Amino acid sequence: MGLFHREVSHPPAPSALPLPAIPPDTSATPQAPPEDDEASGLLATRVIPPEDEIRLPPGFGISVFADGLRGPRMMSLGPDGHIYVAERGAGRIVRLPDRDGDGVADAVEVAAEGLNGPSSIDFYQDGSLYVGETQRILRLRDRDRDGQFEERDVVIGGLPSGGHNTRTVLFSPDWRFLYVSVGSSCNVCVEEDERRATVMRYRPDGTEAVVFAEGLRNAVGITFRPGTSQLWASNNGRDWMGDNQPPETIYLVEEGDDAGWPRCHAGRIVDPDYGNQGACEGVTDPAVEMQAHSAPLGLTFYAGKQFPPDYQGDLFVAFHGSWNRTTPTGYKVVRVPVQGTETGTVVDFAVGWLRQNGSSWGRPVDVMTAPDGSLLISDDAQGFIYRVFYHGT
Repeated sequence: MGLFHREVSHPPAPSALPLPAIPPDTSATPQAPPEDDEASGLLATRVIPPEDEIRLPPGFGISVFADGLRGPRMMSLGPDGHIYVAERGAGRIVRLPDRDGDGVADAVEVAAEGLNGPSSIDFYQDGSLYVGETQRILRLRDRDRDGQFEERDVVIGGLPSGGHNTRTVLFSPDWRFLYVSVGSSCNVCVEEDERRATVMRYRPDGTEAVVFAEGLRNAVGITFRPGTSQLWASNNGRDWMGDNQPPETIYLVEEGDDAGWPRCHAGRIVDPDYGNQGACEGVTDPAVEMQAHSAPLGLTFYAGKQFPPDYQGDLFVAFHGSWNRTTPTGYKVVRVPVQGTETGTVVDFAVGWLRQNGSSWGRPVDVMTAPDGSLLISDDAQGFIYRVFYHGT
């Protein structure tokens, strides 16, 4: 590791210090939906059914929150209380306000456009918006607070292109660091650029680059567990080792971890092309193993109160779905019970985007807890944002 140091002990540069906080848009703060008849327990929200059936556990419903988007990827909650989405296919960031609290976005409002395949976003404490493009990370500012982020600058440039080309951005809970996931350039190979197949760590101004964790073939989803400094990451396993190997994985990532790619998979499977005796020694074990070729992307810990107590604090993962498996798999959202650092059995939560005949009509990308406690799911194949709510039995 020659290009990047491993220790950070310096304070942020002056340019990284926060600007004055941007207050919420009080004239358009989303309202919690009122309740219907107490006997029914149903939330008085507007339900727009999906075009096909999505199966959920008893007591849950699903509705279209927003449609007509082009390749919506990662979502984030803005300081104004509204949902923002990286609309990759349109090269823009959009805001999806629900000002009347009816569970359906009022409009698709363009916050920034003219971007190069934006795939992820995260807000900094000063209200600026960081955007992950393939080869750079941008910082956008809305100085006049008109809802348009007209000012932009490059915080991190020169990221590698090709191969797995989405870049996910995420701030640490204390705002000291910016994490960026950079996928591999290939299915399996020895990388020349040490930033590949890693989670990188920077200061918010883009300085002090550190390879935080390596050996993660494609960690598209990264998230912090609420109330902790635990960084969790989804990871896409390699292809062409059969329908069921190696498993997809989720890691509780710590600084200096090596997840093993390309020589070792899931902490225990020696790669047939790049592994050898002892290839898995010193490799970090995953926290969760899942069906191979499911393509886990976005993940989130449920942080709301709307769902039953058994669901609160659990991990939800969006499966984008397989492309090279004999029998297709994925195309759904799963739930992983979590207690402390212990994880339970992976169970289906929202299923149906994969039809019985093997065709698919949607591809989940990201999941996030909405302000009202529902769960939002982005679908970049159909251009929808779905809202899963609990209405009781």
